[in-house]
Amino acid sequence: MSTIADVAARAGVSKATASRALSGRGYVSDDTRDRVETAARALSYVAHSSATSLATGRTQTIGVIVPSVGRWFFSELLTGAQETLLENGYDLALFGVPERSTARRQVLDDVLPRRRFDGVIVVGIEPDSPEMAQLLRLGRPVVSVGPHTARMNAVSIDDAAAARIATEHLIDLGHTEIAFIGGATEADALTLGDARRLKGFRSAMDAAGLDGRSSVAPAAGTMPSGYEAAVDLLGNRRTRPTGVVGVCDEVAIGTIIAARRLGIAVPTELSVVGIDDHQHAEMFSLTTIRQQPREQGRAAVRLLLRQLDDPDAPVEDVVAASALVVRSSSAAPR
Repeated sequence: MSTIADVAARAGVSKATASRALSGRGYVSDDTRDRVETAARALSYVAHSSATSLATGRTQTIGVIVPSVGRWFFSELLTGAQETLLENGYDLALFGVPERSTARRQVLDDVLPRRRFDGVIVVGIEPDSPEMAQLLRLGRPVVSVGPHTARMNAVSIDDAAAARIATEHLIDLGHTEIAFIGGATEADALTLGDARRLKGFRSAMDAAGLDGRSSVAPAAGTMPSGYEAAVDLLGNRRTRPTGVVGVCDEVAIGTIIAARRLGIAVPTELSVVGIDDHQHAEMFSLTTIRQQPREQGRAAVRLLLRQLDDPDAPVEDVVAASALVVRSSSAAPR
């Protein structure tokens, strides 16, 4: 079986140059690349990841840390990241570890320093947190999907703005009794993104002078949890809101299902707005704030690969757009 050394010798270049030419990473002249590719074809050479690592000093593996792999947003983001990594010859090492968990602490304290990754993508982390400082001390490229910091590349998501826009949509329709489903009762039980969405909801209600008429129902970011929270919230006719903002579309869809089971018409008796534009949002005619998590995953990988190829490239913040998509789950109150 031919090796990278055989290819290099036949092409008259070093092993490192041959590896760069075949991987497409790092500069080589067109003439050199043609000679190396011709030699590789003649020798029926197939690159091996271990050999590539020895020649380039890279593992061809990127670590990705997310708070959850069960929620649609994170799974879509991972899909985009993995697609782009595979297209560029990289593997993905996934760590789905909840914030403030023992498993997350173990990943940051032990796994990341011990294992060799070419870079790390981290989702939903405070830019000035001890965790972020710990990641930066690894001495490897880091890209954040979440709040931007001047110290690293980031794909920024304005979760607070998304929830504020969703809430303002209901206020503009004339709703005054509005609930947010998805906020935990303890602040430390919220993910960073969910906490910012709750903050955006409260900000919009306060700006409209409706803070005293808002309510928050705890729920995890799933359809069953949203359904259970909505059953409790909507069960009392006297305290029932006319509008609901779900922390995510899964929760909003669970709310719509609960309303139907309780005989509450959507949107004539209850308007519901979600966040994310889940794949099932159209099926439930859900008004929502559209985000594109798969593209955010791709953008994060592109930023990381650029940093690997050019460590001196300036820090970049890619802002992910959010847009209100009005469907038939929201209307003016009766």
